[in-house]
Amino acid sequence: MRLRLLYAGFLLLLSSFVQAQTKPLKIWFDKPAAQWEETLPLGNGRLGMTPDGGVQSEKIVLNDITMWSGGPQDANNYNAYKQLPAIKSLLDQGKNDEAQKLIDKDFVCLGPGSGGKQWGCFQLLANLQIDYNYGNASAAAYTRYKRVLSLDSALATTHFSLDGVQYKREYFTSFYDDVDVIKIEADKAGAVNFAVSINRPEKGTVQLVNKALQLSGQLDNGTDGKGMQYLTEVQVRNTGGTVMYEHDKLVVKNANSVIIFISTATDFKNPGYKTTVAKNMAAALTRSYAQQKQQHITRFRKLFNRLSIDLGSGPAEALTTDKRLAAYYENPQNDLGMPALFFQFGRYLTISSTRVGLLPPNLQGLWAHQVQTPWNGDYHLDVNVQMNHWPVELSNLSELNLPLAELVRGLMKPGAKTAKAYYNAEGWVAHVITNVWGFTEPGESASWGISKAGSGWLCNNLWEHYEFTNDINYLKSIYPIIKGSAAFYNSILVEHKKTGWLVTSPSSSPENSFYVANGNHASITEGATMDNQIIREIFNNVITASKKLNIDAAFRNELIQKLPKLPPPGVIAPDGRIMEWIEDYKETDPEHRHISHLYGLFPGNLITPGATPDLAAAAKKTLEVRGDDGPSWTIAYKQLFWARLLDGNRAFKLLREILKPTLRTDINYGKGGGVYPNMFSAGPPFQIDGNFGAAAGIGEMLLQSHAGYIDLLPAIPDLWKSYGKVKGLKARGNFTVDMEWKDGKVISYSIRSVTPKKVKVKVNGEMKTVMSGR
Repeated sequence: MRLRLLYAGFLLLLSSFVQAQTKPLKIWFDKPAAQWEETLPLGNGRLGMTPDGGVQSEKIVLNDITMWSGGPQDANNYNAYKQLPAIKSLLDQGKNDEAQKLIDKDFVCLGPGSGGKQWGCFQLLANLQIDYNYGNASAAAYTRYKRVLSLDSALATTHFSLDGVQYKREYFTSFYDDVDVIKIEADKAGAVNFAVSINRPEKGTVQLVNKALQLSGQLDNGTDGKGMQYLTEVQVRNTGGTVMYEHDKLVVKNANSVIIFISTATDFKNPGYKTTVAKNMAAALTRSYAQQKQQHITRFRKLFNRLSIDLGSGPAEALTTDKRLAAYYENPQNDLGMPALFFQFGRYLTISSTRVGLLPPNLQGLWAHQVQTPWNGDYHLDVNVQMNHWPVELSNLSELNLPLAELVRGLMKPGAKTAKAYYNAEGWVAHVITNVWGFTEPGESASWGISKAGSGWLCNNLWEHYEFTNDINYLKSIYPIIKGSAAFYNSILVEHKKTGWLVTSPSSSPENSFYVANGNHASITEGATMDNQIIREIFNNVITASKKLNIDAAFRNELIQKLPKLPPPGVIAPDGRIMEWIEDYKETDPEHRHISHLYGLFPGNLITPGATPDLAAAAKKTLEVRGDDGPSWTIAYKQLFWARLLDGNRAFKLLREILKPTLRTDINYGKGGGVYPNMFSAGPPFQIDGNFGAAAGIGEMLLQSHAGYIDLLPAIPDLWKSYGKVKGLKARGNFTVDMEWKDGKVISYSIRSVTPKKVKVKVNGEMKTVMSGR
């Protein structure tokens, strides 16, 4: 009977989603972009494109996710481990500030680290410039302007009227042909006139080769200048009119329509990159535009259409996106659909900024409009790159976690050198930052660069992919990675004199500091809470994996024996908060942007309201003191914490803060996050982790599965209770979940898996055991 009810509920849900899909998923404006943060982001996982939709002159920033300066380096101090006894001795004596000075002197990376040219930087590829000619008509006289990004087709359009002519442009980064495509047309014959050129602020040479513009160059590797090489080619295919080929531009006159093709590649793991450019361009030129467009949309939708969500609607949906965001912050009840749009925008950005076999999204995904991107546009390992991947599994894009797994696999060899150099330890380690060149050394300053939890935190992301997929072959593949990380932590643990616990020394809580007895401040201690939580988690995961794979019994037993000697998942301070460090230090900034000591709450599962209510209550108090503001990624993290604490209204308050409009682009470490008009998250400046963190937060408000069961609507805010439905969310155990609710109660749901099996599910507060369907 129960199975029949589940099946009937599934059919009802399926029929309702067909209707829900008719709702447009779009970002749109009624004017050209005034700054880059108003452009429309397109990407196919390798190539990126952000057109500004200018009428007289249009700038389209081009990106390639592999466009990196710098190169491999060995910045290890191979004598650093000799300083460990002195550092530990100073910490034992409570001389944390002196220990930090010693670390700054002899225990950081050699050279300038991330501040040097050898470190490198993710950079823009190029600027495509299109200058339009409308004859005697003034470009300023355009009317009926509309610029749209359709999230469900990965297609951008620009429409306007000028001097009685309707102009239309379409843009996409092809998921099929792997080239950028721009179509420019008019409803009057011979009305399309423009000149197209390509340029780069540095290290780029333009020439005309066989009726194609070619931009080529070589980036600086920080040593001999011979870094990454790249080639970009631009060709046009016109219907009607003529094309004039000049040395640095292509000039189109009196055409009916024109298609611009851009093919590009770098030599990053691709010595035949020039052949790639030619091959992709040749293939694109053989297909009709209609065929190209359809193949692109079809391939994109294979990923995007796995999930649908409807949280309601409201009158503000009719506004342009910039006005809609402003209205939402003031009156969210007038736009119930905004969170669903923002969630789908996060999924859109995931699909657009990574691809199996390539790189994971960096601090800016794959979109950059500068040579020197903020913070080098690299991979920060103390929350940011991990946050980029938090919505991937839950939002049914599981395979897009794999590029991160391969990046981490590439850190094992250099990380083993770093483990020996600094700790004389087994296994491998990565600290706070890395790049495409495999940097694993500490950063250049003890205040932030010595945290060694980055490798363990990365292993959490890798483990989550297994938890959601149950893919045993994947587990075999990542086992050496997570075992190597666990082996490192296992070999560096020392006994803390005051407590007897096994801890890391030296240790730090990322980027935060505290006061010591003499009035100075320091960042270095022993056994910071985040270290303790991550080590407990990875030991447990390796124990589980070795049992599943029936290997490494001796190592497994060694970890099992160590577990009782580790600090608990959290220690509650006299003021009721979770202690950030092993001592109850007074922090220098009580509202610091990092909240690393709540790792056990999220992304970990060591703290839950059901299993550890005292720690959950302490986590709430910790968050109350930290406050609700900060850079967008911080706000998103707090949203996730409150969702895990089952407080939907507080999580929604944080989501609303993320959606606060801003145009700020200065580098900000404090309060003032939000979103730009194009819904890119603002640190400021643009950091994509806020988008991904908020998307994960929305998902966690609707579905959680980390506590041993599937929890439907665990943290739904009052504003979403009236009615909603979602299809295609994923839960741990490789379950696909659909549900519909009304007045805060689930009225139908379906849980599916490849092989039917029993699963615990919490529905409307009642725990049940049901059999999943196919």
